[in-house]
Amino acid sequence: MSSGSKVFGKRIKELRERKKLTQEKLAEKIGLDLQTISRIETGYYFTSFENLEKLANALDVTIADLFDFEHVKTKEELIKEINIALNNSDEKDVQRIHKLIFGYLK
Repeated sequence: MSSGSKVFGKRIKELRERKKLTQEKLAEKIGLDLQTISRIETGYYFTSFENLEKLANALDVTIADLFDFEHVKTKEELIKEINIALNNSDEKDVQRIHKLIFGYLK
């Protein structure tokens, strides 16, 4: 199982959940069995181009959208981006961000 398959599977799960579909409903919509959908989402199985088309149609996205992993970032990458943004902010903005973060975490 490759890390690419895992990331792809997470993306499919994300898109499926966004459409409020269960794995079972998605499987039914595209004519695959539930186990195949589960294996795709966990990264144990990559699918055919034909099934990519079916997935895209069922999820109302393009095939390219199925491979849009730009938003998938590690915790370290996110922290680095946050630190850069904070370092480039003025004191007033940093105080607002602090209130926002700690208000959210409480």
